Amino acid sequence: MFRFEDPIYLYALVLIPVLALIRWWMVIRQRKQLRRFGDMELVRQLMPDVSRFRPLVKFCLLLTALALLIVLLARPQMGTRISHEKRTGIETIIALDISNSMLAEDVAPSRLDRAKMMVENLVDHFTDDKIGLIVFAGEAFVQLPITSDFVSAKMFLSSIEPSMIETQGTDIAAAITMATHSFTQEEGVGKAVIVITDGEDHEGGALEAAQEAKDKGMRVYMLGIGSTKGAPIPIPGSNDYMKDNTGETVMSALNEEMCKQVAEAGGGAYIHVENNSNAQEQLNHELDKLSKKEISSTVYSDYDEQFQAVGIIVLLLLIAEICIMEIKNQRIGKLHLFSRKKVATMLLLLMAAGAYAQSDRDYIRQGNKQFRAGKYAEAEVDYRKAIEKNGKNPQAVYNLGNSLLAQKKDSAAIEQFQAAAKLETSPLRRSAAYHNIGVICQGHQMFGEAIEAYKEALRNNPNDDETRYNLELCKRQQKQQQQNQQNQQQKQNKDNKDNKDNKDNKDQNKDQDKQDQQKQQDKEQQQKQDKPQMSKENAEQLLNAAMQEEKNTQQRIKKAQHQKQTRKLQKNW
Repeated sequence: MFRFEDPIYLYALVLIPVLALIRWWMVIRQRKQLRRFGDMELVRQLMPDVSRFRPLVKFCLLLTALALLIVLLARPQMGTRISHEKRTGIETIIALDISNSMLAEDVAPSRLDRAKMMVENLVDHFTDDKIGLIVFAGEAFVQLPITSDFVSAKMFLSSIEPSMIETQGTDIAAAITMATHSFTQEEGVGKAVIVITDGEDHEGGALEAAQEAKDKGMRVYMLGIGSTKGAPIPIPGSNDYMKDNTGETVMSALNEEMCKQVAEAGGGAYIHVENNSNAQEQLNHELDKLSKKEISSTVYSDYDEQFQAVGIIVLLLLIAEICIMEIKNQRIGKLHLFSRKKVATMLLLLMAAGAYAQSDRDYIRQGNKQFRAGKYAEAEVDYRKAIEKNGKNPQAVYNLGNSLLAQKKDSAAIEQFQAAAKLETSPLRRSAAYHNIGVICQGHQMFGEAIEAYKEALRNNPNDDETRYNLELCKRQQKQQQQNQQNQQQKQNKDNKDNKDNKDNKDQNKDQDKQDQQKQQDKEQQQKQDKPQMSKENAEQLLNAAMQEEKNTQQRIKKAQHQKQTRKLQKNW
């Protein structure tokens, strides 16, 4: 593929035909002036050292060199550039859970968005390390092979959604197994597998996979995200929640026990991710313990600069133009002419070098153009290039924060706004940076941090009414949040008290039932004891009377059987 990085300079090629017309007009004018001296054949004989074609050739060479110089300014690019670098660091594979349960909002703004923020901060912490990205749900696949291109890692991260995988579920074992096969073959370098999940493993086998990774010299770190109490799973694009087959709302809770077991089997650590930066600091501390080694990195670029070839052609054309003399056999003044051409050549080469060395302001202008067009990821790349050129340019840092904010990378945007506020010398622009920090914190219901940011913005720009309004609104929201938390705490205490009272009443009722049962048993026992006892003589008399009664009954039955029986027949018709 071929392209021009700055095609706007190609409009300068209009100068080529203009200069050719000027040259043609000057030649005609020169011939008219020579005709005034007499016949042209006679005049040429009077000027035997003058060449008719050498000036034209020299002019064509200069015109071609100028055209190529304009092309050089447009920065022709073609093919792919591959650069090899030596770095000292570790290799990290991040396995990110993108199942539907990661959409739960028990961690602001959601479990998945919070996990993305963690990965962004982790990438910003890396300098000479390598990183890879795996996404998994019911199955796992590699989203980004292990690389040192952190900008590409962030761009891939922004496009991750649960809809990428049709098979839902949470197969942690498949993610760990795939991660163990995604590292490079270099020995002696620290290798870490970071699994970010809510711990709802539906497939099993995670402990065995973590133990296998540990045996291969890798460390498995589990980042549990979410709350153990559980939260409903929202349906994207609606205000409803997911329900099971019985119509009940599905509640997704963090399985901390399973995450701890997997981390222990993998020789790593378990970290609970909440709405603060403690998890990030703890993870960075754990990764710093891994051994680092000099590793080779291959960096790819879509286009490689081809200005060198054009510059060589320009240089050869200028050298040829210098060597060609306008006058036949002209030797006098040759050194002086050569020195003058040499200076011109050096000036042209310096101009070309200056055009190639693109400044940080050029990258900022390109980024602003991309930002206005809504291409925030491309704008982020340009702003980062500007920062690489000049890390103390507050405008580049501030604009980078805006591009990250437009991509909803809030944590990274806050870091850039804070850096811009430290570098900025203008109070108004510093106020804008703190204002944006307040807006982000207020959106995440971090009202305390938002209030401090708004106050700092007003210190730099007391006339900012919008910041003042946001400050008052944020104070009200903080008060309402505290009141809701207090009411919730009171309700919870009341429920705990009611449950305790119900338990006490139940225990009392149980004790009362036991007492009543015991009294009933005692009463029956007493009745048995109070029942009069029958004597032996009375018992024999009752037995004899019963036997005599039975004997009389048998005699009556026999007598009735021996009597003649008659019966009356009835006709059926």
